[in-house]
Amino acid sequence: MENESRIAQIFKSLNAGTLMELAAILLGAVLLIVAVQRLLPWIAGRLHGRKRLNLLAVTPLIRMLVIIVAVGLSVPLLIEPSMQNMVALLGTVGLALGFALKDYASSLIAGIVAIGEKPYRNGDWIEVGGIYGEVRHVGMRTVHLVTPDDSWVAIPHARLWTDAIINANNGAPRLQCVTDFYLHPHHDAKRVRQVLGDVALTSAYLYLNDPIAVIVTEKPWGTHYRLKAYPVDSAQQFQFVSDLTVRGKEALRRLGVEFAAVPAISQAP
Repeated sequence: MENESRIAQIFKSLNAGTLMELAAILLGAVLLIVAVQRLLPWIAGRLHGRKRLNLLAVTPLIRMLVIIVAVGLSVPLLIEPSMQNMVALLGTVGLALGFALKDYASSLIAGIVAIGEKPYRNGDWIEVGGIYGEVRHVGMRTVHLVTPDDSWVAIPHARLWTDAIINANNGAPRLQCVTDFYLHPHHDAKRVRQVLGDVALTSAYLYLNDPIAVIVTEKPWGTHYRLKAYPVDSAQQFQFVSDLTVRGKEALRRLGVEFAAVPAISQAP
């Protein structure tokens, strides 16, 4: 009974005016968050390059600020603003989060860290736990990706504590694409490197200000060529790799190069 009376003393008695103020704060916060999450991506869709990515990255930060302001305005309406009451309330909330919402709280804290440290932002292409896709939404608890197969994936921010976050473009409008070619070892490697470099140089998707590289590695079964180049926009990476693959194979066939082949392994009946 004593604990219940102490808890009751923490909260103010609510009247019609207080309830209306709370409803107004809640409604205003919801409308502002919805407006921000719709308006900023709409504006960003009409921009290009770094301006688009910077505007998308601001969206979760503004949403978090709106939530903090709404909570800051609501707490004085519900609680008597004294040090003793605030300590008691924060202790109760912390205890509940520690036992009942440990994983959820971990993701929320990781979400705040992600907004501050920016291991990923809206528009980045990242890989987490073998899942690769474009960041479309950075929420308070999860980051949402759209994979190359157009699948929507929600990944908890808590993966920051345990998994490596591979960021292909890290806020830049372009990322490096790698196209692989596997050739029979008996060929003119110098000529092949030149041909593959020309294939990349003549691609309609190529961003000319970044370098082109052809990396050659000898393997027991043949020669492995890795053609590295940058498309104009990160969203063009798959069209770019497909273009380099198709035109590269055509150029190598005209050169008379034989491709490496590994015999298929028969499946047991």
